[in-house]
Amino acid sequence: MSLKLPNGNMPAIGYGCWKLGKEKAAEVVERVLSLGYRHIDSACDYGNEVEVGDGIKQAINKGICKREDIFVTSKLWNTYHAPEHVLQACQKTLSDLKLDYLDMYLIHFPISLKFVPFEKRYPPEWFHEPEAEDKKMEFASVPVIDTWRAMEKLVEMGLVKNIGVSNWNCQGLRDLLAAAKIKPSCLQIELHPYLQQRKLVQYAQSQGLVVTGFSPMGNGVSYWREDFSCLKEETIQKIAAAKNVSPAQVILRWGVQRGWSVIPKSENFDRIAQNLDIFGFQLDSQEVGEIDKLERNLRFNDPGVFCPAAFNTECPIWE
Repeated sequence: MSLKLPNGNMPAIGYGCWKLGKEKAAEVVERVLSLGYRHIDSACDYGNEVEVGDGIKQAINKGICKREDIFVTSKLWNTYHAPEHVLQACQKTLSDLKLDYLDMYLIHFPISLKFVPFEKRYPPEWFHEPEAEDKKMEFASVPVIDTWRAMEKLVEMGLVKNIGVSNWNCQGLRDLLAAAKIKPSCLQIELHPYLQQRKLVQYAQSQGLVVTGFSPMGNGVSYWREDFSCLKEETIQKIAAAKNVSPAQVILRWGVQRGWSVIPKSENFDRIAQNLDIFGFQLDSQEVGEIDKLERNLRFNDPGVFCPAAFNTECPIWE
């Protein structure tokens, strides 16, 4: 199953590379592709694109898949929003991933930070000067349309097939859609039963964007919130038992039936294979409705929370 884009199709199930350790990334990505995944979600900020690229190259060299069979996403980091840095950032990602083009390139956050030279620190992360006594984020005054024009040039150059945005809100989408020559074709946001963002999803889809949900399990452990996990919800476990599938499969199937793509991450190969196997069953309308009721408006990945707490800087997006 896949979702149609202006240039190609995005598989509904992908493998997310956030928090995938560099020491095992090549092995895991090669194995993921051998298990049948054809959608790899990466980013400069994850710090593992060299190793992810090694895994892709190994899979291609072994005949597991061809480059044209794989949908690869990466993301433009906050420090590279100035037009003169967008091409450099994309070329660095392509070099690390050992690819000639990306299937999707997203602006990672609607947050422009002061440029950090590639040779000084890569990936640059959030602090401008991590060693400073009074370290903090430092913003850059870069209008998003300037960044977007540079993203459009990547498409024109053939380096990127589709472009989109991540962690964006409705107003940001409206502004971008009003000015874009090449419209954004994807919105990637946090989506799980605890955070369904229905109005944002519906608006994006109404404008022709494909929606991708990251952190689809709603597993708070990934965000140091051990007290929350959709996988432990009685509703999810009851449906899983009735269908003879795992709780993770139920959640992923729910997301796909809601109309978006999902990018789960695991390093357990049994679970990785299981996460791809969600097309042999279907949730009925009552089961979908029961999962819908788990909505808590619980956002784990919120710069308005983690930036002042971890980076000494106020940086809300959703308020």
